[in-house]
Amino acid sequence: MTRREWIALISAAPLLKAAGDAPAAPVAIAKCASYDGDVAASLATLFDQLGGLDRIVRGKTVTVKLNMTGSPANRVDGRPPGVTHYVHPKLVGATAHLMGRAGARRIRFVESAWATGGPLEDYLLDSGWNVRQLLAAAPGVEFENTNALGKGKKYARFRVPGGGYLFPAYDLNHAYEDTDVFVSMAKLKNHATCGVTLSMKNCFGNLPASIYGDDAGVDQPNENPTSGRGKTMHDGGRQPSKSAPAELNPASSREPGYRVPRIVADLVKARPVDLEIIDGIESIAGGEGPWIRGIRRVQPGVLLAGLNPVSTDAVATAVMGYDPRAARGAAPFRTCDNTLLLAERHGVGSADLRRIEVRGVPIAGAMYRYES
Repeated sequence: MTRREWIALISAAPLLKAAGDAPAAPVAIAKCASYDGDVAASLATLFDQLGGLDRIVRGKTVTVKLNMTGSPANRVDGRPPGVTHYVHPKLVGATAHLMGRAGARRIRFVESAWATGGPLEDYLLDSGWNVRQLLAAAPGVEFENTNALGKGKKYARFRVPGGGYLFPAYDLNHAYEDTDVFVSMAKLKNHATCGVTLSMKNCFGNLPASIYGDDAGVDQPNENPTSGRGKTMHDGGRQPSKSAPAELNPASSREPGYRVPRIVADLVKARPVDLEIIDGIESIAGGEGPWIRGIRRVQPGVLLAGLNPVSTDAVATAVMGYDPRAARGAAPFRTCDNTLLLAERHGVGSADLRRIEVRGVPIAGAMYRYES
């Protein structure tokens, strides 16, 4: 989508059917050319444009879900994963610093580390991150691997209000409940199954492989998972551990392009996201990681932040050159249902660009086309 096409798109009401009373929230965009620049200053500007970080985090426990999809051993052109398919550690450190300065009481970084239930710190070290530097970025920084029970005593059950698309509820690590503020820190990427992976798709990684993984226990969780969630959640070839709520309709479509967008929409309805940060300084196009054929490195040079995951992802999708309301069959949702529209129908937020106030750099000024 060119800038001219985007301007025409938001001017054409018939192409942007409003989604009832789904809430919309402002989204801020900043230009940031490289990780060698002042990432913290760019982030601070975004937070100020959203009304200030202190009103969100002061005196609170903040849980930040990172995007570190796939094994740390997987590389694109031999590059560190932070400049391709992981969020960058400098962005993570800057976020911790700013949250600490804004008065956050505890800052917990979480991720369901690929194929392990071990300490997240070990996973970060394997990824080339400086854990001591992150711990020193602010008071009260800690880490939790949410791929299993971790440091908690039991899993937290998150029910989908009004009923889910695929499951009535999801059992997650305690970190997603034992918090005041939940933040999704994502990468500006395509996704082979969902078209795009932004702040909402990042929450698919909330699911612990101990329960929803391919080697999850049949009756109870397997606290030493060594696989992903492809067979259970993507393909529906097996059910989660019986300790968790069963699928609503085991006869529903087993197609990943049907299942995964609905699971993601369920998750962001059940565990609301309070703040979204999207790393688009450097990334990849064509897929979510180096295991996808045809991916290529890109440098959009942008950062985004928002207060509603659907609105934030709608703006981010437009920045990538796509129509966030595109139907299945159209780019980027060629082989899948549109996660944004499914979450919108859940009442999570609006994907209608006419209803979303963009602050800072306008979409047309930040656009980086992921497809020619």
